[in-house]
Amino acid sequence: AKTGILFSAATESGAIAAGMEGAAWRMLGDRLGEAYQVADDIRDVALDAVSLGKPQGQDITHGRPSSAAELGLSGAIQYFDQLISYASASIPSCRGSAQLRTLVRAEAKRLVPVEMTRLIAPTVTRIAA
Repeated sequence: AKTGILFSAATESGAIAAGMEGAAWRMLGDRLGEAYQVADDIRDVALDAVSLGKPQGQDITHGRPSSAAELGLSGAIQYFDQLISYASASIPSCRGSAQLRTLVRAEAKRLVPVEMTRLIAPTVTRIAA
């Protein structure tokens, strides 16, 4: 929840600072925040400590909720892709919206790369973000 709130605040305040209606950007922040959390859950299970830059398996160790635990790794990856699609679709029409959609897709590929997916969940078909 806190990740989503931080992203929503960033998108809304950025829009307001640019002279736009902030509420129109809330959905983008909500979806991106949730996608980042799901990506963190996936990475916590799928990557080693060196790749993560922190101890691996911390969600399980500390009994934290995790989309990877709840949905399984394949389900979490599919949910992440869905959130990225929703986030991209929620970008209000404005100058630069196409570039922002490209940036969202690029960041999604950085967080949960297709190559990583092939190694950890080879039966998952990734949707185009």
